[in-house]
Amino acid sequence: MSFKTPAPLPDPQQAMRWNWSTRYPAPAKLNLFLHVTGQRVDGYHTLQTLFRFVALYDTLRFVPRSDDRVVLANPIPGVAPETDLTVRAAEALRRAAGIRDGVTIHLLKRLPMGGGLGGGSSDAATVLLALNYLWRLGASQAELQALALPLGADVPIFVFGQSAFAEGVGEALSPVALPPAWYLILHPGVAVPTARIFTAPDLTRDTPPIEARAWADAMVRGVGTNDLEAVAVALYPEVGVALDWLRAQPETTGRIRMTGSGACVFAVFDDEQTAQAVQQRLPAAWQGWVCAGLDQHPLHELIPV
Repeated sequence: MSFKTPAPLPDPQQAMRWNWSTRYPAPAKLNLFLHVTGQRVDGYHTLQTLFRFVALYDTLRFVPRSDDRVVLANPIPGVAPETDLTVRAAEALRRAAGIRDGVTIHLLKRLPMGGGLGGGSSDAATVLLALNYLWRLGASQAELQALALPLGADVPIFVFGQSAFAEGVGEALSPVALPPAWYLILHPGVAVPTARIFTAPDLTRDTPPIEARAWADAMVRGVGTNDLEAVAVALYPEVGVALDWLRAQPETTGRIRMTGSGACVFAVFDDEQTAQAVQQRLPAAWQGWVCAGLDQHPLHELIPV
């Protein structure tokens, strides 16, 4: 991996927006559909999915260190700091660039763990994008995506930085333009481990692939499904209760899905007001967010070409 060192200095306006004092966003993603098309001999599943970012974020802040350590200032309970994706991402970037710079990472979590919103993957991608910029490493987008994939199958989409169709294990990405939309996202109060869903014996693993040119049309007609949904509902009935609640609301139009491997579910709306009206009726035990769909990652200008 050949990093340019140092990268060109940013323009003054960009430097005012993004610096060591900035809080860097890590957006959630939705899988507008997710089909499992097969399983490789190494155990990984091949997928087809449509990713969209939404305006719901974790945030990260970075403080340079005088030593060569990567430190997570506020570790997540139950997660060893050295295994946290933010630390692993920073260490991977340091190794690839051959530098000894240290950093303390401050992570403010808002995206629920085990929710299917890609929170950990998004955090890792924000580390790669922000530190590549702050350390002036000059890594290209392709180089950052190569570092992202071993961290997790969802990490590359956040480095890619725009709505995309994905194939393979989620790393083969094609940009797509999506219409404006608002989403009501519900978290039914249960964490769903991704590994348990993908190892379930009754998971559908042979959905016929959709040709790329038919994907957009399929989404407009609401053809896509989430093949992980049935397994998640069987193992975690709370997910099914949330889906049924959304389907029972008179304002929803049938565009209701679980995202990723769960537990979060969502409904699609044409305007914010309608989504908020449904949100006001949520059962008290659930979390819910009304979010605009994003065309680009909020750090898009930091994504190198």
